[in-house]
Amino acid sequence: MKTIRLAILCVASLLASASSAFAQAPPAYPTKTVTIVNPFTAGSVSDILARVLADKLGTLWKQTVIVENKPGITGTISVAKSAPDGYTLISTSNGHTIITVINKDLAIDPVKDFVGITQIASVPVVLIVNPELPAKSLKELVALAKEKPGTLNFTSAGPASSNYLAGELFKQTANIDIVHVPFKGTPEQLTSIMRGDSHLSLAFLGNALPFIQSGKVRALAIATPQRNPALPDVPTFAEAGMPDYKYDSWFGVMAPAGTPPAIVKKINEDIAGILQLPDVQARWQTTGALTVVNTPAQFDAIIKSDVERYGKMLKAAGANPN
Repeated sequence: MKTIRLAILCVASLLASASSAFAQAPPAYPTKTVTIVNPFTAGSVSDILARVLADKLGTLWKQTVIVENKPGITGTISVAKSAPDGYTLISTSNGHTIITVINKDLAIDPVKDFVGITQIASVPVVLIVNPELPAKSLKELVALAKEKPGTLNFTSAGPASSNYLAGELFKQTANIDIVHVPFKGTPEQLTSIMRGDSHLSLAFLGNALPFIQSGKVRALAIATPQRNPALPDVPTFAEAGMPDYKYDSWFGVMAPAGTPPAIVKKINEDIAGILQLPDVQARWQTTGALTVVNTPAQFDAIIKSDVERYGKMLKAAGANPN
């Protein structure tokens, strides 16, 4: 009798363990369309990177993965307010970290309302000017700006863009008074420089390279530790006389806060695998991007650190990006 009772207890224990394991097992994901929101215009670096990922993830997951362009803060808000189930993601830049500084009384928080999945790229920025501007070097540009405070301007792809952050950091590092001119996206800001409507920009290397090579804009310095092979004649900021200017323009994928860790982990691992594919590496190179992969915890730490760093920088400067 004792043997039978012991057997029954063992079976019951095994069933309970199996039931518990089943209850804790992560849900199948994905089983329907996944949307990646891009808070910038079509043709922007963020948009290009997101579309490559969407194509590869769709193939891997055997589900439709779409990129939805929602330029501006409305796109970011829409993701923060979405269901935390992994079916709405955001592909954005480090401009995400200043949304509460440049948008007063914003109802969302760049740290608390999001969970980082992984960074996907770092894209060098290069200081470009209109060829007609009487400044052939970084030192000459800074001297011109100090000679005529408030007359030169710098463009960006919008007040929450990486270009804006890079430009504001340049303004503070050089201690010059230049005016911010925001545009809807990357193509518009570059066109403005080429037309001569605007004076300078901290533009992404991949976007600016063909216009530098054709002479439509002039490159004065690049924000990298060493010279870039694509622009061997363009000095780094350190070489050009501004060693204190250091800027990392990163791009990454996030999800709404509360997204199950198992889903976040799966997306992270799948993106990490995709970024190692030769054709993806080649596509990254055409935009001047360097591949970056990290864990969700590491990315969360970077987001929090940049929120604090750039928040202090902009508040101390009393920056008004509009």
